[in-house]
Amino acid sequence: MDELGVGLIGTGFMGRAHALAFRSVGAVFELPVRLRLAALADADGQRAAHCAKAWGFAQAHADWRQLIDDPQVGLVAITTPNHLHFPMAMAALAAGKAVYCEKPLAVTSEQAEQMHQAAQAAGVVTRVGYNYQHNPLIILARELIGNGELGQLVSFQGEFSEDFMADPDSPWTWRCDPQQAGGALADLGSHLLAMARFLMGPVAAVCADTHTVHQERPVRAGAPERRAIAVDDQAHALLRFTNGARGNVGSSWIKHGYKNHLAFEISGTLGTLAFDQERLNELRLYRAGQPGFQRLLAGPALPGYAAFSPAPGHQLGYNELKTLEVQELLMAMCGQGRDGTDFQEAWEVERLAAAIRLAAQEQRWITL
Repeated sequence: MDELGVGLIGTGFMGRAHALAFRSVGAVFELPVRLRLAALADADGQRAAHCAKAWGFAQAHADWRQLIDDPQVGLVAITTPNHLHFPMAMAALAAGKAVYCEKPLAVTSEQAEQMHQAAQAAGVVTRVGYNYQHNPLIILARELIGNGELGQLVSFQGEFSEDFMADPDSPWTWRCDPQQAGGALADLGSHLLAMARFLMGPVAAVCADTHTVHQERPVRAGAPERRAIAVDDQAHALLRFTNGARGNVGSSWIKHGYKNHLAFEISGTLGTLAFDQERLNELRLYRAGQPGFQRLLAGPALPGYAAFSPAPGHQLGYNELKTLEVQELLMAMCGQGRDGTDFQEAWEVERLAAAIRLAAQEQRWITL
């Protein structure tokens, strides 16, 4: 494969993040394939045309089906609201095209399973946008755990909180519709669950509680009419990992003061690792017997970091993590790596989220 045509569906925050990554990856990394930004689709045809021109895509479509049918497109990137992931990905897989889909994979675990099975049948590369795992420090954390630096793993404590829905008068959006999304657990918690599996391994059983704090919201900004909310504002769960460790996780989109608080502490019999995405270039390590935590700062000795900066302390950011994710995807498509979150792993994350919802509903432990 000398050239790969990229088709991008969606022009919101994540659409722009994908476009930036596709434009940057070739300048940052030596790639075995040349990228061509072949097509961009958005339901708003004028916006599609504007963004295609601004972001460097060759064609614009108002119908995503035209993008999938485009013979110049070999990779379909999906950055739409959650409920559209399923039909778009299934159509792309049926066309034999690789798919790069934003998280969560689908609205239900049943849809996610169908997507996973369709991807296996198609035999194409798939990836899901759990880009936080591509942070070089998270890769280091996984290596430290794998090398036994923490000893036998004992516990995982994780939280992903933001405050973009903290105002009860913030308007109703598609994220508030259970047919289109899944509340804070799906929007934020899926990242946390994926991170827990990435670092700790599979989960054997869960019990949980979910809570809708703001029971209704304005139908639109400033409107007196209000609409009932049927998704969670916050979710909390206890986890039993298959390796014997225990854990607790929480996600909230109404926690004032937090903007991207994906944080965890992993403890073992020999030490503890701590991380917070709001300080994504730092990892804290405590080894038993030391006077305190050691601060590990991201730098060029870590794979991936040096491609962006030759000096420590100069910091990576969100878009760099997205570029690292795209680089891994492209290497996988060229047969050089299988380290990313594919549809199978994303389905496992959705199974875990579904078990948490069921545990909260039935107020009991659920075995996976």
